[in-house]
Amino acid sequence: MPRSRLLPPSPASALHRAYRRSGATLPFGDPLSAHGVAMEGYFWRLTDPGTGRVVIALNGVNRDAAGEHWATLGLAGHPGGHLRTVVHPHGHASEHGLGASAGDAFRGGPDSLSVDLGADSRLQVGISQPRPWPRRAVGGSSVFGSVPALNQYWHPWLLGGKAHGTAVLGAESVEIEGWDVYGEKNWGKGGFPDSWWWGQAQGFQEESVCVAFAGGEVTAGPLRTTVTALVVLLPDGRLVRLGDPVVSPVRAEVADEHWSLRGRSAAWQIEVEGHGALGSAHVLPVPLPVERRNVPGAIEHLGATMTVRVRHRGRLVWSGESRSAALEHGGIDRARAEVLRRGGAAHDTEAAPLR
Repeated sequence: MPRSRLLPPSPASALHRAYRRSGATLPFGDPLSAHGVAMEGYFWRLTDPGTGRVVIALNGVNRDAAGEHWATLGLAGHPGGHLRTVVHPHGHASEHGLGASAGDAFRGGPDSLSVDLGADSRLQVGISQPRPWPRRAVGGSSVFGSVPALNQYWHPWLLGGKAHGTAVLGAESVEIEGWDVYGEKNWGKGGFPDSWWWGQAQGFQEESVCVAFAGGEVTAGPLRTTVTALVVLLPDGRLVRLGDPVVSPVRAEVADEHWSLRGRSAAWQIEVEGHGALGSAHVLPVPLPVERRNVPGAIEHLGATMTVRVRHRGRLVWSGESRSAALEHGGIDRARAEVLRRGGAAHDTEAAPLR
């Protein structure tokens, strides 16, 4: 039999790999597979619409200065203020579809999630009836997703579904049966931007509705601009996305307790108002990938209030309110100051709610 031999990669395939390693995704490409950048972040949020209970799980797969991977892991709940985060020595992001793992501590994919950060911080759920992102051409970052070497990209890949399983949050064991589920991925060449804002909500009167937004300073070489992407999955299944600076800009005014977004295109107008008491928020860590360590980075409310109004050509087509919304104001200096205000030490990377 003739010997088999490995063929050298074609110039086209090598060029595509280099393009992916910049963080960019071609139109109709796969934003969920690992790009090979410094940070690939995976986030799941589970909401019980009946009680307002919320559980979040996160895995930031990071690459250090030597090219080795490690992970920022977290599990938090509301109410009760449970929070556990871990710097894990290993991390893996799948190059073939959505998948993130860290040894035996974390394993997440499109239809299941397993987290074990200790006897008092565990989550095991399966996901059914998924409502994936419906647009094949572009992801949540829209046209920006195809621009190489941005500091951050964002894609809300799962806009609904049902979670079934259990969680252990401190001394409490929680049955998760039919909770709403949301999933997203964010990635970038250097971790997180200097300042950002983010929000997500289910738990509206109409069960199928999902709202998400992400904004901050976007940079690529000399390019520097502020962009906010805003997504609403309406009760009739239509997905409205605003945030392209020229054709559908979104204006955001954000503080630690108030979020106000106004977006419009030729046909659509969306207004979002969010409120949450600062003392009720978690302070979550973000990674410094090259340095292989976490720092305080985000003030995140897990059970805030969000009201949304959507108009089409001036006519109100949907409005709703969620009292189990997530609202985040990100920035390392801001988060560190809040940790210290709560009585934490300078080396602390997180803080649970005060109440």
